Amino acid sequence: MSSEKKQGPEPEMREEYDFSNGVRGKYAERFAKGSNVIVLDPDVAEVFRDAKAVNEALRVLARSARESEQAS
Repeated sequence: MSSEKKQGPEPEMREEYDFSNGVRGKYAERFAKGSNVIVLDPDVAEVFRDAKAVNEALRVLARSARESEQAS
């Protein structure tokens, strides 16, 4: 067994991380706008493999709903 014991908590950042060329807040505005994350049920995800397919289907549904509303 090693007789060395850890002295205190490990540092939060590793020494090899180099942020010297980092730009503070570079993505802050984009992050602040937010994003909508929607998780599809597995059976739905099987049909709609990507965001483009989901968006196209929802646009068709939305168009149909608007037309149905206008016809009433």
